[in-house]
Amino acid sequence: MFFLVVLSCVALSQASQILPAILPHAQPYNFGYAIRDHTSDQYRQEKGNGLGGVVGSYGFKDARGIVRNVNYVADHAGFRAQVNTNEPGTANQNPAAVLVNSHQPVVVKAIEPVPPLPVVAAPAALGDYRFGPGFADALGYHGGVNFALPLIGGAVSGYDSRFANVIV
Repeated sequence: MFFLVVLSCVALSQASQILPAILPHAQPYNFGYAIRDHTSDQYRQEKGNGLGGVVGSYGFKDARGIVRNVNYVADHAGFRAQVNTNEPGTANQNPAAVLVNSHQPVVVKAIEPVPPLPVVAAPAALGDYRFGPGFADALGYHGGVNFALPLIGGAVSGYDSRFANVIV
């Protein structure tokens, strides 16, 4: 048995000298895409030279006019990027090897606030005769006020970036 193991090892070591080493080598490449739909544009383009160097760009533009374009290079010197954007909340900061060019953010014009109406105590109506107290109509509104109404149209600013620059 030992002889069979030694013979197999010798055969394998000699076979590597007979068969040529077939190693794939890196080749240059180029790819890209562009997507345009109803609300935004997106793209990406990249080229590789086959020796480890890569040059590319990607970006988007949305329906509100916010744009981000990133141009990057990756080679023996490392990864370097240049970001051009008008996104709200960005500044001309340059972390690591990234150059950020933040242009004027998109400004949302302030709207005239609606003055609150005075509250008047009045007896509540029970609604249609088909529904007793505690029963709602088919949509579940009880025929009364929808309390989400102030949120419609952006009267309340929240986490959405559309309301980040609203001056109240």
